[in-house]
Parts: sequence; C-alpha cells; structure tokens
Amino acid sequence: MKLVGHSSIWMFPIYGMAAFLAPVSRWIRKKGTLFRGSVYACAIFLGEFITGSLLKKRNMCPWDYSKARWNIDGVIRLDYAPVWFLTGLLYEKLFRQL
Repeated sequence: MKLVGHSSIWMFPIYGMAAFLAPVSRWIRKKGTLFRGSVYACAIFLGEFITGSLLKKRNMCPWDYSKARWNIDGVIRLDYAPVWFLTGLLYEKLFRQL
C-alpha cells in the first residue's frame, strides 16, 4: 500500500502562521472551551481561505476542495470545522508549555 501525495513549499509559511494563534490564546484563555475552539476554527479557516485564494489565483494552490460538498471557492471545507476546532485547542495546550 502506497501513501502518495504532493504538497508545496508554500505550506511551510502557511503552517507557520499557526504561531499567530499564540497571542490569541492568551487573549481568550479565560473564555469557555466552545468559544475558544470556535475562535481558533474561524482563524484557521480565514488563514486557509486567504492563502488558498492567493495561491489559486496564481495556479499554485496544492489543495483543491472544489469537489467536496461543503467547499467555499474550492479552498476551504466547512465540514473540517470540528478538526480545526480541536486543532486550535491542541495548539493552545502546546503554547501554554512554551
């Protein structure tokens, strides 16, 4: 069984943008989990949408969600919201250890 895929050098700075969640996590640390996870999911969606749209205009976007049911412009998938919610909370835990 092969796990074949492709990516782009642009993914390094895109994933690196997760560092911007650190100050956000400090601002909202006293809020409830539902609120914090929702903020993180929205921030990740926003980053994904902006970077995906810019790369798509230049025909350089390594992902294409246009065939997915809940996609927006082929660059984000709304059905990923629970994943981004949990990812944000995971990053929050990692940031607290720094």
